Amino acid sequence: MFDKNQLMPLIPEEPQIHESAQGPRATPASGRTAPTPRPVPGPRPAAPPRPGRPGPVRPAPPVQRAPREGAAVKPESSGPAAPAASAQNTTTPQIQLIPASAEGALDAAEEAVDLLLDSGRAPGEVLVITTGEQHPWATHELSFGEASYWAQHDARDDVFYADAAVAARAASRPVVVVALNGGPDTAAVTALPLALGRAGALLIVCGDQQRINAVLGAGV
Repeated sequence: MFDKNQLMPLIPEEPQIHESAQGPRATPASGRTAPTPRPVPGPRPAAPPRPGRPGPVRPAPPVQRAPREGAAVKPESSGPAAPAASAQNTTTPQIQLIPASAEGALDAAEEAVDLLLDSGRAPGEVLVITTGEQHPWATHELSFGEASYWAQHDARDDVFYADAAVAARAASRPVVVVALNGGPDTAAVTALPLALGRAGALLIVCGDQQRINAVLGAGV
């Protein structure tokens, strides 16, 4: 009887041995207490630094723009940006000087106009002002009357030639060419500042360099 009782507990111990098989699993689990699968949720919070990297990159450019135009008015800076562009448009045009005598100034102006048209300038973008003898085109067109002459100016279909005496009536054009082909000294004094104000992008002056510098400044 005693021996049989000893056998009985042996039978339940065998399933415990099978359960102890789960125990050895727990031991490697204890050895694998820091296995990658369980701490995987740990590296997942490391993912937020990735969105954090693009985050600082975006605020970085505004920080550079803020010191330029002012951080407080930054959203409104787009408004003043347009007047800034207009301020650039109001700057003085580029000035080019073509040395020429009074006798050759008109021919030099004609060559300058040809180069402008060959470079892609539209004829209606060019205004030519003469200080001495009128350009033959102006003389011819004025023979039909001033109304017809100024109508072609308003049409802006072709290069317009005007005498310095009436150039104040001419409207602004991207390019103004001045031929100092004689005339009184007062003609150059009035024509050059007027041409500078009429030129939108480029002013070309054909004539004596000393005379031009005396009117527009030594820096020309």
